[in-house]
Amino acid sequence: MYLETDTQIVPLQAGFTVSARNFKKAVERNRIKRIMRECYRLQKNELKNTLENNHKVLAIFFIYTGNEMPVYKDIFDKMGSGLKRLEKIFG
Repeated sequence: MYLETDTQIVPLQAGFTVSARNFKKAVERNRIKRIMRECYRLQKNELKNTLENNHKVLAIFFIYTGNEMPVYKDIFDKMGSGLKRLEKIFG
């Protein structure tokens, strides 16, 4: 999910969530969110630069909807494709 806003000071904000219905243990939910945050951190720079150049502000919210513990590489690839799609939209 994403929302283009004008009220933020920074050009890009992100939030992450994992369903407690699918992952009962907080340890599992926190692990998935940690993986998602790391993948986002490594790939956000291109989108951030695009937003700064176009004077746009964006808030993104990532929701993990899977039923199984993810593999780092899968999340990294999907996060990259999602961020590139947003870059095309706002670029």
